[in-house]
Order: sequence, then C-alpha cells, then structure tokens
Amino acid sequence: MNDHPHVRGARPHGPSRRTVLGALTASVPLLAAAPAQAAPTRTGDLLYIGTWGRGQVHAVRFDPVHGTMTSLGSVAQVSSNWVAAHPTRPVLYVAGSEQGGYIRVFRVADDSGALQQIGEIETESVPAGSGGLSYIGVDRRSDTLLVADFAAGTAATVPIGGDGGLGAVASRVQETGSGPHPRQQGPHPHHVVIDPSRRFALVADFGADRVFVHRYDPATRALSAAGTPDGPGSYATAPGSGPRRLAFHPNGRTVYLLNELTADIQTLEWDARQGLLAHRQSLTTNAPDHTGTTSAAELAISRDGRFVYVSNRGENTLVVFSADRRTGLLAEVQRIPCAGVTPWSFTLHPGGRWLFVANEVSSMVNLFRVDPGSGQLTDTGTSVPVPNPDCVAVRVTVTGS
Repeated sequence: MNDHPHVRGARPHGPSRRTVLGALTASVPLLAAAPAQAAPTRTGDLLYIGTWGRGQVHAVRFDPVHGTMTSLGSVAQVSSNWVAAHPTRPVLYVAGSEQGGYIRVFRVADDSGALQQIGEIETESVPAGSGGLSYIGVDRRSDTLLVADFAAGTAATVPIGGDGGLGAVASRVQETGSGPHPRQQGPHPHHVVIDPSRRFALVADFGADRVFVHRYDPATRALSAAGTPDGPGSYATAPGSGPRRLAFHPNGRTVYLLNELTADIQTLEWDARQGLLAHRQSLTTNAPDHTGTTSAAELAISRDGRFVYVSNRGENTLVVFSADRRTGLLAEVQRIPCAGVTPWSFTLHPGGRWLFVANEVSSMVNLFRVDPGSGQLTDTGTSVPVPNPDCVAVRVTVTGS
C-alpha cells in the first residue's frame, strides 16, 4: 500500500503523518444566589479530530470533570491531515493533503462546536511539488503557524493575525538529503518546533535522517536556511531511523527525538548558544520480544517535565518514561495497550489528567486517565467512533457566567 501523505484517499498501512494541541468549553447559567461577578466556569471542552483520507473534521464534547466524551459528528467536509487549535482564540487550523499545501482557517462556535471557514492559504509556491502537510502547530509567543510539508520537503512559517487569520507565508526552507529506506528517497519534514531561546527552529526530517536547525526571527517569523545536511546546522540519526517528533524539556537544555522507522527515543543535549544537538541516550520503545512491523508515532512531555509519552504503532502500545529531574535522562515506567489499532497520534489534555488516543485503523478515539504523581496511564474504557482519526486538537474555553 502507498503510505505517502500526498496521495489523496490512500490508506497508509504503516507510519506517516502526526501530534498536537489546543483548548475549549461552554458556559453554565447563574444560580439565583450567585454574585454578579461569578468566577469563570468550565463545563466542557471541544475535541477536533482530523480523519486520514476521509475529508472530514469531527468534533467531540469532552467533560474533564467526569471524563465523558459525546460525539458531535462531522463539522467540516475538508481534507484534514492535521488539525491545530489556537491556544487563546476560537480558531481551528486544518492542514490538507491537496496539491499546494492548503491550510484552512475556521471560526469555532464554543456553544455548539460548529465550524465556519474564514480563510484559506496555499503554503507552496509550486503546487506540483507538494500536497502532504504532515504537521501544523501554533507558536504562541510569536503568533506563528509552523508547517511541515512531508511531500514537498519543506518547512514554512505563517504569521497569525489578531483575529486568528493567516497572513502570507513568511518563510519557506527546502530541506535536502535522503536515507536507505524506500520511503526516504528525499527530504520529508515531519515536525517543526521553536526552541526556548526563541532563536532557533528544529525540523525533524523523516526522509533525510536529520534534525535540521534553522535560525528563527520572532519579529519577522522567518526561518533561515540550515545549510548542507552534514553541516553544523543538523543532527544526524542512524541511517534508516526516520525522525518524526521532537519535544523540549522545560529545562530548555534537553530535547527528546522520536524516530519512526526504528521506534527509538533519543535524549539530546541542546546548546542554545550555538544551536547544536548532541546525543546522550537512546532507548527502544519496542518490547523485548518485539517482532514484525517497527513504527513509533507520537511524542509528548508532561508540563512539569517529569514524564514523556510515546505511541508505538507496530505494537499498538503507549509507553511512559520518567525523566530524571537533574539530567533529563529517561527510564521506562509503563507499557500499556492503546485500546485500539494503530495509535497514529495522541494529545494530552491541557489539565494534565487525560490523554486522547487517535487509533486510526480501528476508527476510534480512546480516553486514558493520567496519574499526575506516577505519570502512568489507565484505560478508562471510554471512546468515540471517528473514521480513521489521525490527530486530536483540544479547545478549552473559559467563560464567565
């Protein structure tokens, strides 16, 4: 089967796209005895879920108090390789699979979960060379949308306006390189993150077996070129690794890298002065008796930096690691079934007590409880059907009564 993201309607059997995040809620009526200026209340969150090859975005109402999920069905008929919610505005961004690298902008109705399209941009100047956006994410501090185009081999930045709308592409960089795997015939950026110093952007490139390091200007929202694949602006993984996801530890000195094809997680040291990465540790996410397909997919870190979470598609598991407070080095603490088939991605709820797993092949979003003390996960048994979910974005709104 073809597992390249730029083929519309293709049903990838193995790994490819993926991660990450947002916020939401509804309001409750005032009680008769409540003061005129009642404290803000939260009565429910909205989950927006992309669907791989199905051309839909689904919505779910989530109650974070009782841990219940209620399907609102399809709320947009649009290609949805990846979705991202703005952290403070009622806006959802949806990355498509069409030629041109399309991103659509939707206004969110918090009371109903309905979406209204308010904008659309193309992120590629040469549409014939694109069509497989693998990631979009909001850099909150500079109000920038970060874009990884798997098919075109590019990373881009797009300014976000005051109303949440998108401006023209601020920068676009073409990565270079390849790897030994049949799916690594050219560069395939899979994730883009900004470092805590705000001076660099890191790009996990699946096809080049590299993490490219670009200079980043928060004022112009622009990335600079990284140079050659073997230059100082890149970190090389083992050939055939397929870098997929990155996460910075809150200490700002440690980066975690998840490799898709080898299903290992690396702990890297980050030098923010020079923009350099150095290897410190590698751990497999596979079980000791693993056989068959090897494929890791999603990576996230708890807000306090104590725990790191990974999904393994080859084994249909979630793996939890503890992070040493001083060194950032990892140790496995839990391995648990993902409650479905092919955990394409997952999202931690902003409150830190829930985790939503997009089990793509089993067409289900499953809810896990997070123990803040141990970091361990518990399958709640709660789920909602969604056709081939690929990612979950959370909108948490706080409304006054």
